[in-house]
Amino acid sequence: MRRFRPLLALLLAPALTGCFAQAGGSDAPTGDTGADSRLRVALAFPPAEHLSPYGDDATILSRLGVTESLTALDANGAAAPALATSWRRANDRTWLFTLHQATFQNGTAVTASAVAASLTHATEAEPAPAALSGVTLKAQAEGSAGVRVTTKTPDPVLPLRLSSPSLAILAEQAYGPHGAADPIGTATGPFEIRKLTGTTSATLDRYDDYWGGRAQSAGIDVRFIADGTARAAALRTGQVDLAEAIPVAQAASLARATRRETATTRTTSLLLNTESGPFKDAGLRAAARRAVDTSALADGVYEGHADAGEGIYGPAVTWAAGHRKRPIGRARPTAPHGERITLATYDNRPELPETAEVLKQQLEKAGFKVSLVVREYSRLESDALDGKFDAFVLARNTMVDTGDPVAVLASDFTCDGGYNMAQLCDKDVDRAVAKAESISDTERRRDAAMAAEAEILGTDAVVPLVHQRVITGVATSVRGALLDPYERTLVGTGTRR
Repeated sequence: MRRFRPLLALLLAPALTGCFAQAGGSDAPTGDTGADSRLRVALAFPPAEHLSPYGDDATILSRLGVTESLTALDANGAAAPALATSWRRANDRTWLFTLHQATFQNGTAVTASAVAASLTHATEAEPAPAALSGVTLKAQAEGSAGVRVTTKTPDPVLPLRLSSPSLAILAEQAYGPHGAADPIGTATGPFEIRKLTGTTSATLDRYDDYWGGRAQSAGIDVRFIADGTARAAALRTGQVDLAEAIPVAQAASLARATRRETATTRTTSLLLNTESGPFKDAGLRAAARRAVDTSALADGVYEGHADAGEGIYGPAVTWAAGHRKRPIGRARPTAPHGERITLATYDNRPELPETAEVLKQQLEKAGFKVSLVVREYSRLESDALDGKFDAFVLARNTMVDTGDPVAVLASDFTCDGGYNMAQLCDKDVDRAVAKAESISDTERRRDAAMAAEAEILGTDAVVPLVHQRVITGVATSVRGALLDPYERTLVGTGTRR
């Protein structure tokens, strides 16, 4: 099975009214402030792949304003201009994109040939970006300011797909041998990476020739702090100005004026290994699902900062409830008789180990014997993708890769899906997902997506636990923080202190 890395920065539904909000307060600022001051930012996930745009690090780059794609997501979840000013569909397999006049951070022009080459490199990357899961495309220059993108099969959501941070446009000098891509000095965003110190820190300076206007901050000093308590403390003590993913247990330690809560479509789920081990048995999967009390997780572990799991798509996807269908073909639960299972999760998101501990107790009460494994995410991912755990607790932003509700189903739950931690391979699921992928009409596509969700939930390969709200720490001196429900942006040209 080909493996595609996720974007864990990992969206609000298209019906929502905004994709980010400005943050700030009236309290006196702490430390030096001004139009040319530097921002100090704490991020939860350190670089896992030397800032490669093709894996988990893609959202680090987009959240810090380093990289850009041809399109972005607007307030309604539709494709909006970014490096492309406009586009049109020439036929069912071909789209034509017109480019902005822009430069890369090395001073070279963003030309049609450079953009086509960048997209071509993405298609050749191994593992391929999650946004290209199941998609074969070809990009060619069309004159000096146009790019023709042709797909092997019709792709009605291609403009949405090209908004993915993993399809960021880089200058030709970014690409080295063996598919490597280096965004340092080769991206197009308002901030340029000057120094990366392993997995601990990074220094970014303003890129003064940014096509979208000069940023109000002179630069960004980034600290990668995996421990959530330490991130909250860094904000509380004035060491940083912005801190992402504040643990719910730490929310009360921050002044109310510095807490911002954003609804997202991030769903925390229990994924069960359908290929090997005890959960190859559908009856035992059903028993595990029946053992889980999601309300205890939402009210207890998440202290009311989450909603009990309803499906793959949560209440933030406002259209989902109206299209939701009952799970199809669930097996009858089989009583566990001391089956031994290994349950794994990661500690970058502090609620997950506690969630796993509660699940361990619930599953043991039902008759399983549970061993718990907790590590930093980058040390778990490959094992999880290779099916080395019986169960895995994952916080997944269900529309981060493309903004398309069908994409996460294809990548996470189909036979050829590249992020299929449940190792699910079911012909009925594949058929339902393929049907949804073929539909271009928005309402019919949503309806088909929910039909596919019903097929997936019917396998009990995934047990939705909670739908999260994200807490961001924002110092009262900060203005213009981008609290993006899609979790793709954090700092922009107007962010300052």
